[in-house]
Amino acid sequence: MKIEVATLAGGCFWGLEDLLRRIPGVQEVEVGYTGGLSENASYQEVKTGKTGHAESVQIKFDSSVLTYEQVLLQFFRMHDPTTKNQQGNDRGTQYRSVIFYHTPQQRATAEAVILRVDRSHAWKDPVVTEIIPAGPWWRAEDYHQDYLLKNSEGYTCHYLRNIEF
Repeated sequence: MKIEVATLAGGCFWGLEDLLRRIPGVQEVEVGYTGGLSENASYQEVKTGKTGHAESVQIKFDSSVLTYEQVLLQFFRMHDPTTKNQQGNDRGTQYRSVIFYHTPQQRATAEAVILRVDRSHAWKDPVVTEIIPAGPWWRAEDYHQDYLLKNSEGYTCHYLRNIEF
């Protein structure tokens, strides 16, 4: 097993976490905050939209089973990457679409995948997903972890769309 880490943001982290954990090869998914300036970020701060952090997921996956490219292609099927700072009813910079890369290879893959998604015209508008270096990760509070497993009636605006890139 070869474990690799991917860090993504695409709206409320509950729905992304729930869908990502179901993908064969994904070993672990954690929700948290990254991309901003404040240290020890918490939900109470991040929800204001003033920290610069995005609600994010950090995925540990077996890259001998699932490639980083495949993770990204699934990511682009489960959220709308063409809406700036918004997913469903959630609005604000904390809900923006971001790929936080950990290596130069991840950055190159992210750029290639975005180009592929745009050229496919699966989405009617251009992709606005940011690609930025991964920075400090702040794990979200325990009640956010596995939220939709604990709260089956919980809100999500994420679902796997039947689209190909």
